Amino acid sequence: MKVIFFSTQSYDKTFFELHNKDYGFTLEFLDVPLNEKTAALATGAEAVCVFVNDKVNAAVLEKLATQDVRLVALRCAGFNQVDLAAAARLHMPVVRVPAYSPHAVAEHAVAMLMTLNRKIHKAYNRIREQNFSLAGLLGFDLYGKTVAVIGTGNIGQVFCKIMLGFGCRVLAFDVVEQEAMKQAGVTYAPLHDILPQADILSLHCPLNEHTRYLINHDTLDRMKKGAMLINTSRGGLIDTRSVIRALKSEQLGALAIDVYEQEESLFFRDLSDHIITDDVLMRLMSFPNVLVTAHQGFFTQEALTQIAQVTLGNLKAFVEKTPLLNEVKQV
Repeated sequence: MKVIFFSTQSYDKTFFELHNKDYGFTLEFLDVPLNEKTAALATGAEAVCVFVNDKVNAAVLEKLATQDVRLVALRCAGFNQVDLAAAARLHMPVVRVPAYSPHAVAEHAVAMLMTLNRKIHKAYNRIREQNFSLAGLLGFDLYGKTVAVIGTGNIGQVFCKIMLGFGCRVLAFDVVEQEAMKQAGVTYAPLHDILPQADILSLHCPLNEHTRYLINHDTLDRMKKGAMLINTSRGGLIDTRSVIRALKSEQLGALAIDVYEQEESLFFRDLSDHIITDDVLMRLMSFPNVLVTAHQGFFTQEALTQIAQVTLGNLKAFVEKTPLLNEVKQV
């Protein structure tokens, strides 16, 4: 079976080639993203393997179908970039990696929280310039603070446990409440109840029609003044312009994001010699209380190993016509 990989980075090739020794698929790696213009590059493949910022809309799927592509394999958990209705109409299964080391993303969220709170990034740069002053580096104890978590799936649950370990009071909002989290000490409550109480708000929910711009002008106004917001989930959960207004008014005290709504033209590439034309992102990055990383929350050895193994297992199940346990279907 031949598989074309889109949006490939060097580490994708390293991990997939290593674990493909047990499967024997023919893998071809392309660094370009999948979209209507590049779909033709999948000619001759039975499957395509795509990542978070690839375009898998109806037009792309129809082009893939005319080229006899029979499977879309996501090497990620999110599937908001796929037109599932079109895939079903074309009888093209879509499979994903539903859970790859939830510890990786949860721990990155905590790392961003700690870095932003204790100004580690600023202290590092100061020391390198022989500036040993502590002025402007004041943080706060996490112990005893109220942390609100939106979304208690695999990643959200790990984040909750870490925060409980710090001695935080943890509140959560989710359409499905986890009994294990309640027993661990997490208190579930409606969103409008937890926002005014939270010193720290962390997002761990999927992006869909119900959660797009979950953080907007109204929800920001309901938050405790000076609270910290963390997003390691999907950029579209946040209305960035509203966040900028909240930062300017100091309603929002600090922001840490590993994802950005318009990241597809920026993240996963070296643009150090280019002029960034995204004025919204550049304005956001001008704030001293904002920390941005480029979608690296998943980037651990354990996560990349699991992504490769699960994706290759999905391909094997398709070839052998066994149940596709990780298939995504339209609800």
